[in-house]
Amino acid sequence: MVKKTYTIKQELVARFANALANPARIAICDFLGKQKSCYFGDVEKVIPLSKATVSQHLTVLKEAGLVDGESHPPRVLYSINKENWNLARNVLYMFMESCVDDPKGSDNQDSVGDSLDEPVIQQ
Repeated sequence: MVKKTYTIKQELVARFANALANPARIAICDFLGKQKSCYFGDVEKVIPLSKATVSQHLTVLKEAGLVDGESHPPRVLYSINKENWNLARNVLYMFMESCVDDPKGSDNQDSVGDSLDEPVIQQ
């Protein structure tokens, strides 16, 4: 089997883009971004999907690190993970800029990008 090498930045772009690649997840993030935090029931009321589907979308967002879920049995309190949102914004911006920038190089490189260009081995 051939191993594929991706950079940390490529891995992050894929993780964040995948998490945001569904309009229901965008709606959930839009709703959560307007609150400090809220319980699942609050999210479920504004998203026109079944509870199981909303829960599945929240799980994808949590796995990507974009949303935090704090257990308060029997409920879960959700909020936007601001640190990871800032990282996602920077990484996605750098990726999109790199696709249209002058290929000869630019001095407009974010310091975060330098450490994210190290290869990661994928199987």
